[in-house]
Amino acid sequence: MQDETVADDLFDPDRVAVVGATDREGSVGRAILANLSGFDGDVVAVNPSRERVLKYACYPDLGSVPDPVDLAVVVVPPGAVADVLRDAGEAGVPNAVVITAGFGEAGGEGARRERELVEIAEAYDLTLVGPNCLGVMSTRSGLNATFGPEMALPGSVGFMSQSGAFITAVLDWAADEGFGFSDVVSLGNKASEDETDFMRRWADDPETNVVMAYLESVVDGRAFIDTAREATRETPVVAVKSGRTSAGAQAASSHTGAIAGSEAAYEAGLAQAGVLRAETVEEFFDYARALDGLPVPETDAVAVVTNAGGPGVMTTDAVGDSDLSMASFADDTRDALVETLPGNANVHNPVDVIGDADVERFEGALDTVLGDGDVGAAVVVAAPTAVIDYGDLAASVVACQREHGKPIVACLMGGERVKEPVDTLEAAGIPNYFDPARAVDSLDALATYAEIRERDYDEPREFDADRERVREVLERVRERDSNQLGVEAMDVLDAYGIPTPESGIAESPGAAKALADEIGGDVVMKIVSPDILHKSDIGGVAVGVPPAEVQDTYEDLVTRARNYQPDAHLLGVQVQERVDTESGVETILGMNRDPQFGPLLMFGLGGIFVEVMEDTTFRVAPVTESEADAMLEEVRSAPLLRGARGRDPVDRAALRECVERLGRLVTDFPAILELDVNPLLARPEDEGGALALDLRLTVDPENL
Repeated sequence: MQDETVADDLFDPDRVAVVGATDREGSVGRAILANLSGFDGDVVAVNPSRERVLKYACYPDLGSVPDPVDLAVVVVPPGAVADVLRDAGEAGVPNAVVITAGFGEAGGEGARRERELVEIAEAYDLTLVGPNCLGVMSTRSGLNATFGPEMALPGSVGFMSQSGAFITAVLDWAADEGFGFSDVVSLGNKASEDETDFMRRWADDPETNVVMAYLESVVDGRAFIDTAREATRETPVVAVKSGRTSAGAQAASSHTGAIAGSEAAYEAGLAQAGVLRAETVEEFFDYARALDGLPVPETDAVAVVTNAGGPGVMTTDAVGDSDLSMASFADDTRDALVETLPGNANVHNPVDVIGDADVERFEGALDTVLGDGDVGAAVVVAAPTAVIDYGDLAASVVACQREHGKPIVACLMGGERVKEPVDTLEAAGIPNYFDPARAVDSLDALATYAEIRERDYDEPREFDADRERVREVLERVRERDSNQLGVEAMDVLDAYGIPTPESGIAESPGAAKALADEIGGDVVMKIVSPDILHKSDIGGVAVGVPPAEVQDTYEDLVTRARNYQPDAHLLGVQVQERVDTESGVETILGMNRDPQFGPLLMFGLGGIFVEVMEDTTFRVAPVTESEADAMLEEVRSAPLLRGARGRDPVDRAALRECVERLGRLVTDFPAILELDVNPLLARPEDEGGALALDLRLTVDPENL
């Protein structure tokens, strides 16, 4: 990753060279040269078969350019790109944007070529954007190093996208909407520079107020989370993530693998990072517009001022559907409204100034409610009437926001008559929406960012653990055909301080009897086989077995397993201390390793109904104490943990610590691909806290 000075060179170069420049009509090389006509600096062409291209001097290679080049835009065939990058490195060019396709996205030889580009970039400390991208723009320097048809309008939003086509569509739309950008980057294949790098750069840029990202993947989820947490202290980040419907497509055999997937990982990772996720393109720009122009609210309480009863109620409903609340006015606020509004006006929230209100009445009510200490933000909802001038109303709304410093969003509803007043509002950073729900959603995003900005991110705790013991257990997969381990791997949990019942694995009826006698009392017996995952489904579990029946039960369990799957590899039978589950809550604690974000923890309601109820929540590991605690609260079954219907509350501290410890375990051992502790029995504190009763995990032996 490059430092901030490299980013300045990328977006504000003194000299740009287009390598592969040509004057051929319809070519990418010609389009880029044409787009650079508005650039503030110098432009040169590089093409060994030309002396001049369009109005630009042309040189055979980068080394022949007489003055330093800050940015090389590469549009040569894929087989020639590596040589161009080497020339750039030798010539001291610090930045390259590779437009050319035919690399990692093509697989095979293309992937090999892309790896070569990365090696060259690293060798020469070269900032590499792409390959397979549209290019980059910066409105501050007039740089349009793309082959798109539109230059961005000036603004204070940094926009990056993995889709070049999305950029061209957005810029065309934004031109009509008056929405501007500081810089625009087409990420392409992200061979070197990725979303995390540009987020870091824009977070440090005083001229960029908001970062927008269209993402199809994240190169390094952990780095993205850590960087975003720092970035969002000053600069909000809004993202749209496509590919949601592929979540869970690659279902694995464990519960966690079947429920979790890339969508769950992104949802958890973006939330942990403090990134605002938009579900639609409309939300994407609604959020960015509000975050770019409005102050953050000090409370989540909203006041609604309207001259239209129906739209006012719609706005109130939208607030009720959000995480915001309707403000409760102080007595002196209501008194002031009563004094200034007609007798048939509503002085409670939403404030209805009645359809015959002029601008003065509207402004007076808005000024009054904004002066209330409980009000964090306001929505102005207006329908056109013969007695109200939208232009004057827009000017009044702007004046009120400047006076009170609180965010206001507007719903000046209408068509042609709204256009000029909306220009007045948006020039002051106040967005206008026809739909009150969009206005409220934007305020909701603003309030969410206010909370994100104030977050304290504690560090995940370290725990004493016997890592060598874990490694020895995981190594057992090398000795078998399957890469799965079951209850025979319970030592993995013990080694990380996650409590388990007393137990052992017996390979004969007599050994089972000896274990049961050592444990004492009735026991639980489970078949142990990496090939039989759902033991209870085949009758492979016996609960409450008296000592006298242990040997017969052993034989019975083995017979059932053989009948179910004759070729199953049987390791024996686990004999486990019987635990009273009646006073506890069966939960599940699991992990699935996401290709982008790494270990994704799952917590939820466990037992045999986990896949039916799907009452789960996710976090990217390792997790902090506060994140683990939040997981316990987010599941629908949280009241059971708190002691619903007369039950004693479970030991939350013990349960929370199990979540933290498992998060540390799967972080320390990347070879663990999937893991389920089901059930993890959550018990009251006086009954021993949390206890892991069963385990299943999948191991990558190549990563041990």
